[in-house]
Amino acid sequence: QVQLVESGGGLVQAGESLRLSCAASFSTDTLAWYRQAPGKQRDLVATITRAGSTNYADSVNGRFPISRDNAKNTVYLQMNSLKPEDAGIYYCYAEYLTYGARRSGWGQGTQVTVSS
Repeated sequence: QVQLVESGGGLVQAGESLRLSCAASFSTDTLAWYRQAPGKQRDLVATITRAGSTNYADSVNGRFPISRDNAKNTVYLQMNSLKPEDAGIYYCYAEYLTYGARRSGWGQGTQVTVSS
């Protein structure tokens, strides 16, 4: 089972930036970030394949570039021009193959708070 360790969350003011990082315990395929606001479901923020193809939620497209360093098994989310509605717990997600079976895993989450 992959271990995912997130870091970089915190409290910022609207308009500021944060950079989230997620280190995986071994090489994975697709990596993604999800966000869960209080009382709401966990929603996809951005994904990136091992080859570097990306996909974004409309609400963050152009503000939150996702990137990865395959040598470090790490994915990043650069969060720019933060808005109060961007707040929530951000979870790292990974998909990988093991013994021919596709599996997935989640990180423990990192809190992002944006004050207006």
